[in-house]
Amino acid sequence: MQLGMVGLGRMGANMTERLMNGGHSVVVYDRSADAVAATAAKGATGATSLADLVSKLTGTPKIVWIMVPSGKPTDDTIDELIALLGSGDVIVDGGNTNWKEGLAAYERCKAKGVSLVDAGTSGGVWGLKEGYCLMVGGDDEKVKACEPIFLTLAPEGGYAHVGPAGAGHFSKMVHNGIEYGLMQAYGEGFEILRASQFKFDLKQLASIWRYGSVIRSWLLDLAYLAFQEDPDLEKIRGWVDDTGEGRWTVQAAIDENIPAPAITLALMSRFVSRQDESYSAKVIAALRNQFGGHAVKAEK
Repeated sequence: MQLGMVGLGRMGANMTERLMNGGHSVVVYDRSADAVAATAAKGATGATSLADLVSKLTGTPKIVWIMVPSGKPTDDTIDELIALLGSGDVIVDGGNTNWKEGLAAYERCKAKGVSLVDAGTSGGVWGLKEGYCLMVGGDDEKVKACEPIFLTLAPEGGYAHVGPAGAGHFSKMVHNGIEYGLMQAYGEGFEILRASQFKFDLKQLASIWRYGSVIRSWLLDLAYLAFQEDPDLEKIRGWVDDTGEGRWTVQAAIDENIPAPAITLALMSRFVSRQDESYSAKVIAALRNQFGGHAVKAEK
């Protein structure tokens, strides 16, 4: 099939390459002309603008996949594409869009006769080689029209049409919330091991846990690689960012009255990681000193 790809960051560029390796024809656009040139050198057709990209799409329907940052960049891209595409054409949003914002965009597209398909996409920088897990939401007919693309991007068994518009982004949001909890558990476990009286080789444990253990996973494979590169993680600061999906998952749990303590605490732990000094801890230390005379540590 032929499609357009907007956004050639680490995900978009690798997805484009995997699609071309699978026999698809891809027209690409990015605000960076260098990114376009690099992908065009691998066989893609470069475009200088969204209008240029749409003009170079000859298939019916025209399909444009966007992989740009969530929020305003995605909304602006969708709105510009709505004005360029015709009735029956398809926009696939493969970014980490908030599902409620995605539903609003779906309605804007629908009003203009354009279909918006939301594709929750997981795989990171390994997707080119291993494939991408795709959780796709949208109208049946349009998802079916895009299916050869999804089947090329995903490994065997890694793609499903999970429901109507919004379902793809919602399921990817929860996927990422689960990811928060899993990573937090691994992080805490390895910290306990490191602090114990035993001089564990953390790389060794990460390695053997990958075989036959009930906690084996791809994340554990990645932990092994991280310890292999930097045995005591001395080159990495313990500062953990979040891109929103964990917050949205916690909010969804609150909205549905679902207890989600592991995911919620994993999110809070990320906030703690960004503090050089916890003011709340200062207050607690001061209170313990006031009511019980407990010792405090003075600032240096």
